[in-house]
Amino acid sequence: MIAAAEPPGPGAAAGADRQRRLRRISLAVAVIVSVVLLASVAWVWQRSLLPDTYSVMDMGYPDYGGGAVPGDEPDALAMDGHGGHGTHGGDGSVGVDTLLGPSGQPDVSLTLTARSETIRLDGEGAREVSGFTLNHQSPGPQITADVGDLVQVRLVNESVADGIALHWHGVDVPNGEDGVAGVTQDAVEEGAEHVYRFVAEDPGTYWYHSHQVSDEQVARGLLGALVIDPPADDSATPPAADHVAVVHSYSGLRTVNGTVGTESVEADPGSTARVRVINTNDGPLRTWVSGSAYRVLAVDGRDVHDPEEVEDQAVVVPAGGRADLLVTAPSDGTAATVDFGGGARVAVGPSDGGPVIGDDPSVDLDLLSYGEPARTGLDPAQADRDFEYRIGRRIAFLDGRPGFWWTINGRLYPDVPMYVVEEGDIVTMTITNDSGEVHPMHLHGHHAVVLSRDGEQASGSPWWVDSLDVEDGESYEIAFVADNPGIWMDHCHNLPHASEGLVTHLMYAGVTTPYVIGGEHANDPE
Repeated sequence: MIAAAEPPGPGAAAGADRQRRLRRISLAVAVIVSVVLLASVAWVWQRSLLPDTYSVMDMGYPDYGGGAVPGDEPDALAMDGHGGHGTHGGDGSVGVDTLLGPSGQPDVSLTLTARSETIRLDGEGAREVSGFTLNHQSPGPQITADVGDLVQVRLVNESVADGIALHWHGVDVPNGEDGVAGVTQDAVEEGAEHVYRFVAEDPGTYWYHSHQVSDEQVARGLLGALVIDPPADDSATPPAADHVAVVHSYSGLRTVNGTVGTESVEADPGSTARVRVINTNDGPLRTWVSGSAYRVLAVDGRDVHDPEEVEDQAVVVPAGGRADLLVTAPSDGTAATVDFGGGARVAVGPSDGGPVIGDDPSVDLDLLSYGEPARTGLDPAQADRDFEYRIGRRIAFLDGRPGFWWTINGRLYPDVPMYVVEEGDIVTMTITNDSGEVHPMHLHGHHAVVLSRDGEQASGSPWWVDSLDVEDGESYEIAFVADNPGIWMDHCHNLPHASEGLVTHLMYAGVTTPYVIGGEHANDPE
């Protein structure tokens, strides 16, 4: 006989009720936590959105580098939204649109017409790629001037849909001629034109490139070389040849002056050639010479003092940087080669001389100790301002996009430091990189001298740069004189990095800009 089950007692029923209440409470807590988390994410996402139009003067917060606060500038700014500092003219300040080159009859004058079209690459296995050209070629025409020449370039946009602006990389032009869309001018739209004028003051090797949607337009061909020759010096014997090597990769194919493979420079055995290496790509360029010793004559347009011969070492040229190499043609009738990797090289020797091909020596020339010391004309110990530029990386939203973004002093673009100076200041800056990648840092409008790397003091020739590779884990101290008023970009010249937020500005007190990012001209410098 089976006994009937007894109904649950009051205790069991109460326990079941408690379980149901606990489940409801747990569900409610989970819902509340989810809502709070979603609301927090939505709030962070919303704060990351950039306005459709904004001035770079409204970016982040002013950093005075421990120096005096100019005029009536506030000591600190609220960081709600993208707080502003400075004004946009009309208060007696100087506008970048007034900081222009001189008038008068130019000594060098040319027109560059930008087009979207097919580029034909010459040399071994010639081919065609889609891109942008200047005067139907890429690289664009080489501009050559003598020191003291007034240079005038008329830029015409025939068919570049996003607009264009030309930046004179490494040339310390007046700020209004710097060619940065949204900062020093508006992008030149299709069918429009713009005229640049500046005096070629400093001899050296430079280049020009688009600074409108630069990460795309430079990669696809809007660039060219600019060489400023020094005054004639009867006491010096010039090299037998002077050759510009614009190294650029089109669709992953490395070229020299648009040529695939080897480009030849005619030189008799025992004679010398100056090879001006320009790295227009986004990453470091390893450059080495096979078949001959060589000297590094200049870096970023500034002469090296008493350079010694180099053998079995490579020169690493940062993105945007330049290095002038003095190469001697071998006495046996062969041709020494300046090699850039990827099958791209320049052969220096007789036209019938076989090029000497050698492997990358894997040992780098250290410019911190290369050459002999000389006076720099500035005393870092008397610095008026001392800035920090700490490069990092973290997961965040940038303009509504989740990602692993670059930071400057722990902050995301655009809430980054605006380095404020006054004309005449001696400035020191420590650049530290803990981001996991190398960054070629480029300050517009100025050259800086390297003081130290990782605490080791510079001991060779003054190492002047406008483009400096800072490896992961490295720290450089540099110095410069604030002698060129304006609002100047200070950014990574791995241009996709700049478009991902690794950009800020050096701003002179009392200088303003009427130009904006976005707006009716769709200004987009990076």
